[in-house]
Amino acid sequence: MSSSSGLSPRRRWVASEKIALGVLEELGYRVVETGRKIVINNVEVGEVDVVAEDPSGELYAVEVKAGRIDVSGIRQAYVNSLLVGAKPMVVCKGYADDAARELAEKLGVKVIQLSDVFLVESEEIYTIVREVIEETLTDYLELFYGLSAHIKSEQYEVLYAIHSSSTIDEAANKLGLDVSEFAKKIDELKRAGVIPKWATRYTTVKRVAQILAQKQSITSALEESRRLVEMLKHVEEQLRALQSAFQGLNQQLKKMLDVMSKIDSKAQVEEAKHQ
Repeated sequence: MSSSSGLSPRRRWVASEKIALGVLEELGYRVVETGRKIVINNVEVGEVDVVAEDPSGELYAVEVKAGRIDVSGIRQAYVNSLLVGAKPMVVCKGYADDAARELAEKLGVKVIQLSDVFLVESEEIYTIVREVIEETLTDYLELFYGLSAHIKSEQYEVLYAIHSSSTIDEAANKLGLDVSEFAKKIDELKRAGVIPKWATRYTTVKRVAQILAQKQSITSALEESRRLVEMLKHVEEQLRALQSAFQGLNQQLKKMLDVMSKIDSKAQVEEAKHQ
């Protein structure tokens, strides 16, 4: 594949393996195992990409090549198949040269050839789809976790109308607007940075509204929790102050009891003298 596809060798091979697995299943093979390690005397000496079983129960040790298979690759596939006790097979774009073709026929290595067009396009599609998914997830995660524009109460009314409605007509009716007026409200939210500019379709706008509504609910719950914590701290401080006041009052009472006890003792002594 040309370097313009943007695929690293590793990602190119991973894409080729996924394609190869699909092709094997379409041809009637059952994938038994992937990445089987070849171990001799407790030493790992190699790995078979795929172990597959044909409809008759025959096992194949399958090597997957992102490009064309050469003589060295044929030898590797043949030796690995012997070590795992299966028949040799290679899934690739074709032979690198006539020598590879002749050796494959001589050793009985079955080669499933995939056209350059099929494999290149499939690999690129796999990569493009993966990157699109990653970018989409990033956009939505940034929307939820990132800093967003300050949203006013009237803007939330529009978001909640979108979030709680099945169609744009229903959302517009909830605010007593026609669709064109409601569309202007959405444009205003985009200009204010509340709804990102990449949300061009209404289904995407609705998804964004759902995320922002959930974010607001969570933020409100966290804010309420913060207020409760602050209130509990204030109550705790008041209880400590009240406890301190009770302790002070208790000390005063003890002093008064001591004084009264001394006065009572003196009175008893005086009474005893007069008797």
